[in-house]
Amino acid sequence: MQEFPIGIALAVFVGLIIFFKWINILNEYERGVIFRLGRVLGQPKGPGFVFVFWPIDRMVKVSLRTVVLDVPPQDVITRDNVSVKVNAVVYFRVMNPVRAIIEIENYIYATSQLAQTTLRSMLGEVVLDDLLAEREKLNQRLQEVIDRHTDPWGVKVALVEVKQVDLPESMQRAMARQAEAEREKRAKVIHAEGEFLASQRLADAAAVIQLQPAALQLRYLQTLTEIATEKNSTIVFPLPIDTIRMFLEKVHDDK
Repeated sequence: MQEFPIGIALAVFVGLIIFFKWINILNEYERGVIFRLGRVLGQPKGPGFVFVFWPIDRMVKVSLRTVVLDVPPQDVITRDNVSVKVNAVVYFRVMNPVRAIIEIENYIYATSQLAQTTLRSMLGEVVLDDLLAEREKLNQRLQEVIDRHTDPWGVKVALVEVKQVDLPESMQRAMARQAEAEREKRAKVIHAEGEFLASQRLADAAAVIQLQPAALQLRYLQTLTEIATEKNSTIVFPLPIDTIRMFLEKVHDDK
């Protein structure tokens, strides 16, 4: 029986390797940038079957899914000289695979570094109160600045969110004292407003009693009734002379 030549077997083996290198399958969220002898070959390929004539052609895969990038805590000194630690999260995706490959060496690392430097520089221009209260506006400004710088790379920054702002303990205690003082201030204002309204009502009541003297006598009688129901004791109550004037006049006329 004639043996199969080793050279032919080796050639078949090498041919199979080259053939399988030619066949590539890309997922729905992937695109392939083809380089032929170092030059970009047309538009990105995929998804599905993509033929790459290796070793003449070379393919670089690019994912089109949104990347969630966690920006590590950054030391920031605000405009009012308060040192804080701020971290954020950036959502971005590749819109142009060719530019993402040929314009920047590593677009994920570059976007991460850009987000860190932009976070430090922009938050250093605001005061602490704005950093805590105007976070939505700051997120929008950060997104616009970072997206403007990543646009030449074919990368679209969709959202930037400042996650956490860590304050030093001394500043936390100062803010707690300030909040307590604000609450005391509101309580005093509310109490003063209540006293003012009560004084107005008392003035109105006094004006009514001045026009109707009998109302004062009725108030005396009502007060006696209330005291009698609460205390079972002898009560010395000043009686207005107007109440008994009519009796005194009648006794004087009889004499």
